[in-house]
Amino acid sequence: MMRKALALLALAAPLALGGAPAAIAAGEGPVKVVYHVNEGNAQALNALRNVQNHLAADPTAKIVVVSHSAGIDFLLEGAQDANGAPFEAAVQVLKSKGVDFRVCRFTLERRKIDPKKVIPEASIVPSGVAEVSRLQFKDGYAYLRP
Repeated sequence: MMRKALALLALAAPLALGGAPAAIAAGEGPVKVVYHVNEGNAQALNALRNVQNHLAADPTAKIVVVSHSAGIDFLLEGAQDANGAPFEAAVQVLKSKGVDFRVCRFTLERRKIDPKKVIPEASIVPSGVAEVSRLQFKDGYAYLRP
């Protein structure tokens, strides 16, 4: 029993010395969340609503929306929801509240979409899935998929 406790302490010590997971466990700093969008405009609309609600409940949250595959469509020029409302307006509001939007370059290349078609509120990252995993593993972001 004592050996197990010492092994757990040895594993936890590096985290307690200032690593991001220890800070998260202690509840320090803002909540950091990555929303993963990869299924198209219906999922994107749900994500935007979730992000709005999230910020209403916790205005200090640090939120990143990462899109790839069909999930990038709402971040392209002229994209509209099922009711004809432009997605860019909702994205602009959330961007003004500190939300970051990221689009997968691999998806743009695979679908032969000119990167200039991505709205200015979004940035392009090399890989959407790599960005999601980097945010989780290296930066301590919680993962949500609407």
